Amino acid sequence: MLVGRSKEREVLLSALDSRESEMVAIIGRRRVGKTFLVRETYTEKIDVEISGVQYASLKEQIQNFTLELKKAFETFSFPEKSPKNWLAAFHLLSQCLDSFQKEGKKIVFLDELPWFSTHKSGFVSALGWFWNSWATRKNDVVLVICGSAASWMIQKIVNDRGGLHNRITKRVFLKPFTLEEAETFLKSRNLNLDRYHILQLYMALGGIPHYLKEVKSGLSAAQNIQSICLQPSGLLYREFERLYPALFEYPENHIAIIRALSSVGKGLNRQEILKISGLQDGGGASRFIEELVVSDFVTQYYPLDQKKKELYYRLTDEYSLFYLKFMEDMEHTGEDAWVKLSETQAYKVWSGYAFETICLKHVAQVKKALGISGVYSTVSGFYKPGKKDESGIQIDLLIDRNDKVINLCELKFYHHAWVLSKKENEQIREQIARFKKLTKTRKQVFFTVITPYGVKHNEHSLGLVDSSLSMDVLFEKL
Repeated sequence: MLVGRSKEREVLLSALDSRESEMVAIIGRRRVGKTFLVRETYTEKIDVEISGVQYASLKEQIQNFTLELKKAFETFSFPEKSPKNWLAAFHLLSQCLDSFQKEGKKIVFLDELPWFSTHKSGFVSALGWFWNSWATRKNDVVLVICGSAASWMIQKIVNDRGGLHNRITKRVFLKPFTLEEAETFLKSRNLNLDRYHILQLYMALGGIPHYLKEVKSGLSAAQNIQSICLQPSGLLYREFERLYPALFEYPENHIAIIRALSSVGKGLNRQEILKISGLQDGGGASRFIEELVVSDFVTQYYPLDQKKKELYYRLTDEYSLFYLKFMEDMEHTGEDAWVKLSETQAYKVWSGYAFETICLKHVAQVKKALGISGVYSTVSGFYKPGKKDESGIQIDLLIDRNDKVINLCELKFYHHAWVLSKKENEQIREQIARFKKLTKTRKQVFFTVITPYGVKHNEHSLGLVDSSLSMDVLFEKL
């Protein structure tokens, strides 16, 4: 059952209805459901589907390509000699399609495209020939290409300066599930977990469908996390070791950046990333960071009121953060490992950061709940280090609105409604005052609280908390 993905599905279906050939590029990270989307949308209409083979040689890739053609076009009279290069292989594909009679468009699905393109193989230029010299003349072809290496897809295909330059007619950027989509997905699998348990699962697994498929009925979020992540038989027990090598040519550099970002509870600028990671300054480092952003592991943003506009980066891949915080060293083992871990200070720090990340990813839902979806606004953070005579200030979510308002958002992960104390009231008022002083803002500042169960109002929240949002807001469908 295909859950969500309605806009992405519309793009694929519209390719069938046009009067010309279409090249559809689907870009998204590993395990996000790209192949499933194509198969479920086109069902039995795909005429030939070929996937690249990881770590295979040029000869092996072409051999696999040819074997898949023979399975798809059984009546075609194939030559005795197999193609020796990609140009000949795509010429053979065009001959197969020419011989094939079909009402409507012919659908060719090339999956894991980066794996086809071995070093100096000529794959991309041959693909360009197939599209420019054959497919565009036919007006009855839908070529769907996708790959988990999102950065490769964008650099080599979307931004190609050769034969594929500006040839892609439709693009689909497939993102992980939102909380609403994750809830719908779990329900479609007869898993009736309440939203607090789903939130906890999301904090560890993220919105990756393939990861969420491992959730078992009758188990709590803690039990499922234990089974999926901390047990040697669990799907994600060794996933980190496979994840980055499957996406990037030099994964050790990307992992170094991920480790640097996971080591702090805030965003880092480029120079800070280089200092912590030990990477050399240069164009390569910028490319590695950009590839992580494109692949949905890292989010970039501009801090509020920064005189010199400099991008900051934050690790927003839930599984990577969970792995580095709890799974890599595995100080706690056994069937009750997660129960032990959930009582540590490390758990409190991680859960707070993970919840902040989820709120940042669901800002559109937060804006909807605040009734400001139609108001232009920018999302940022604010950080000033402390000095000898004053403490530092860190605000992870600011919504700077064009109607002369700033929502200063406090993001707290609690197991219950937040009951503000007198001390917390004083600390927050001091923080708001310092924020106004440091930024010299003339805008109205509203204090907004987002926690799983909202705020339990008392004398310390009245007059301070302008809006209190619960986790239900984050599950809203847009």
